[in-house]
Amino acid sequence: MILLVFGQFAFAQQTKNQNKMKTDIPKISDFPTGEENTAFAQYFIGKSYLAPLTGNKDLNIPLSNVTFEPGCRNNWHSHTGGQLLIVVGGEGLYQERGKPARRLKSGDIVEIAPNVEHWHGATANSWFSHLATTGNPQTNQNTWLEAVSDEEYAEADKK
Repeated sequence: MILLVFGQFAFAQQTKNQNKMKTDIPKISDFPTGEENTAFAQYFIGKSYLAPLTGNKDLNIPLSNVTFEPGCRNNWHSHTGGQLLIVVGGEGLYQERGKPARRLKSGDIVEIAPNVEHWHGATANSWFSHLATTGNPQTNQNTWLEAVSDEEYAEADKK
């Protein structure tokens, strides 16, 4: 009997903790946060969340809201079709290989030409959210490269 009661308490506590973790994500934009981005987790340092916003394949305009926890960033990467980012919340960073990092805030737009190696993510102290779409989605391919080092990230975030 005691074991059964303890088991029910432990399950209820675990469920409460899981719900608390989800609600600990601040609402930083009017767009949904989505679910934890486990499909691409191997290409990120830290946790990100993905909310696909368009589903009509005939429109051929894939658009998602990507939310990064503080300190989260994706690996260096490129897109054969280019990419467009529209910042909708928090404070973030964007950097192209060989160029200084750019600090991003709500309303900023980043146009990334095809095949340009870059990364983007949250600052160390802020959640960050952007809408993302790729050009030429039928033929676009992402090339994932090495992780952004802690040194590269710290240098980008100090500006």
